[in-house]
Amino acid sequence: MQDFFIRFKTMPRKHPILKKILIWRTKHISDKQFVFFLSVLVGITSGIGAVILKNLTHFIQHLLEGNLVRYYHHAFYFLFPLIGFILVYLIIKYIIRSKVSHGIPSTLYAIAKRKGVIKRYQMFGSILTAPITVGFGGSVGLEGPSVATGAAISSNISRLFRMNQKTKMLLIGCAAAGALSSIFKAPIAAIIFAIEVFSLDLTMVSMMPLLLASLSAIITSYFFFGDDVLLPFRIEDHFTISDVPFYAFLGVCAAFTSIYFNQVYEKVQDFFDRLDSPIKKLLVGGVAIGVLVFFIPPLYGEGFETMNNLIAGNPQKALEANFFNLDLSNIWVVIALLAGLVFFKVFASAITFGAGGVGGIFAPTLFMGSLMGNCVAKIINNCGLFRAPVSESNFTLVGMAGILAGVLQAPLTAIFLIAELTGGYDLFIPLMITAAISFGITRIFSPHSVYTMELGRKGDLITHDKDHAILTLMDIHKVIETNFISVTTKMNLGEIVNTAVVKSNRNIFPVLDETKQQLKGVILLDDIRSIMFDQKLYNEVLAMEVMQKPPAIINLDKDKMTVIMKKFQESNAWNLPVVKNGKYVGFISKSKLLTAYRRELINITS
Repeated sequence: MQDFFIRFKTMPRKHPILKKILIWRTKHISDKQFVFFLSVLVGITSGIGAVILKNLTHFIQHLLEGNLVRYYHHAFYFLFPLIGFILVYLIIKYIIRSKVSHGIPSTLYAIAKRKGVIKRYQMFGSILTAPITVGFGGSVGLEGPSVATGAAISSNISRLFRMNQKTKMLLIGCAAAGALSSIFKAPIAAIIFAIEVFSLDLTMVSMMPLLLASLSAIITSYFFFGDDVLLPFRIEDHFTISDVPFYAFLGVCAAFTSIYFNQVYEKVQDFFDRLDSPIKKLLVGGVAIGVLVFFIPPLYGEGFETMNNLIAGNPQKALEANFFNLDLSNIWVVIALLAGLVFFKVFASAITFGAGGVGGIFAPTLFMGSLMGNCVAKIINNCGLFRAPVSESNFTLVGMAGILAGVLQAPLTAIFLIAELTGGYDLFIPLMITAAISFGITRIFSPHSVYTMELGRKGDLITHDKDHAILTLMDIHKVIETNFISVTTKMNLGEIVNTAVVKSNRNIFPVLDETKQQLKGVILLDDIRSIMFDQKLYNEVLAMEVMQKPPAIINLDKDKMTVIMKKFQESNAWNLPVVKNGKYVGFISKSKLLTAYRRELINITS
């Protein structure tokens, strides 16, 4: 309670009404009850955000595909993506005037390095740009933007009501659960997604807010969409124990498809990162996506219509728009087209992001999984090696779970999502087999998911490892001490004593190059204690002769807190110098680092 009143006293005077509301709240509503209220509010707003994104996108797609393509000319497929990227670029540059980051990775970064603070424009940035990206043919999904929108809303609600860091992170997780629950009508999978992807602790404190957010979001979705679901399906072919080897094989195929996805996605992103102009990225990406969609129309947008046709057993309907008018009565032609879609989908998605489009990777993952699973089932059924056929619709669904588990590295989310979408747990065993194998193999080759690969490489990723999470959240700049008096390499002993030792209350002195201010070594008080009172040596002994090499050096440009703590542990030092761009900055002491660690631990656990 005292902590709340301290924050109220620091509140700007221009918000007197808000101040009165918050004071009333602390007197009459407990912190726990208020978090429950905020979780419901976040769930509703996340659900509404997802509804707006979906409706805007479907309106644009219906307008373009239903009128221009169907009634005028197929060539519009080539133009739409480029037009969409241009519109997104103009909106970002002249209306939003800030970069709209990719949904879930940007949210993870905000949690790791910005204490859960997400800028206000992100509340509407994805709503303005993602429907145009996807509606005009960008080969990405809307789940990431929905999560980003909800997370931005929850972050700013948390800031408005002066919530602490732990609550702020929990409400961002509630926003993620709400967005997924609203889109897929899968509330349990949505909760698991928030726990797996955002590394939330599964405790009674976090469970109730997540449940309330997921529940309020799905009720919001039912209010606007009724009983409509993205993947309407009921299981007809039941699992038998003889299918276990086939689902294990599907898991292996899903793993290698996931590894392929990760590798291609990263390489395409690296290619676009080398382009020094957003206009170049826009033009290259727009033309590339236009060509892909023109020749392969199923790559247009999210692809849920194609997935539903495959699940319903109508691959010919999903592939009837192939440019070369191939004979779809030949099963091996169908298999080749499905494999081709799997091959090109990751290129289409990665290019969409590289060109400046705004979207998510969740739907492309489901798309590739459905195609891969259906393709594997058709190969098994038509290769002539096995007597009993496997269920193509079940393989289509389980394939989705396999790619989700591999690419997103969220196996529990994958299992429960497909189980909830199919209305039961008849496929639970094959889902577990395929997801576990896919996740296990993919993890060996790709330690980080598509969401976290960049943050993981930089060491900025929050994980379920509590120590690692706390170190990641700590700000290195707040533990640097600069009250050390430096000396130069050519200073003699007399100058060191008179300009440094006498005036300093520290027992360590950095030795710098005279011109470039680069760190050359350190002098400890113990190094000169035996000679510092011998005035005969004042002009004879130079700093470079008594300095020593520091046991380790902290590089501010690349060392993260986890690396810094490891350097202290390995060197047994109490103070280590810090450099940036080769120049001396200051020192970090072990005692101050441990104090900051304890403070951060209290912040995220209390």
